[in-house]
Amino acid sequence: MSQPTSAPTGVVMTVASAPGFHCKLQHGPSGTHITTEAPKDNGGTGGSFSPTDLMSAALASCMLTTMALAASREGIPLGETRARVEKRMTPPPRRIGELVLEIDMPAGLSAAHRARLEEVAHGCPVSRSLHPDVKVPMSFRYPDAAQ
Repeated sequence: MSQPTSAPTGVVMTVASAPGFHCKLQHGPSGTHITTEAPKDNGGTGGSFSPTDLMSAALASCMLTTMALAASREGIPLGETRARVEKRMTPPPRRIGELVLEIDMPAGLSAAHRARLEEVAHGCPVSRSLHPDVKVPMSFRYPDAAQ
């Protein structure tokens, strides 16, 4: 008789609303807390990340993390990377319409390593989770690239 297979368990997080269009989020495994607030153009004060800000930052963070993981596994000498993401909302109904990314890469990467890391960034889990209508133009900037 075969054993029943269980579905993989996910990460549990909790969210509680708070006055002033705020929410307090808790990451279950670590207990870390962060807060969000409605954006300034939608009733908030602009004093914290909005939920769509978090999603935008999550995309950039996921790309950098995924590149670092691949570099570690594949022996690619990846130094410090940085990303800038600009979130552009659509007119009502509000949704993220475009996430413009600029990724600053370290010097000294071969053309093959550059291509591999860019491929990995484009295929990160957050990127694959976005709706196809969300435009994600991105540029990778290398300090030693030919001008």
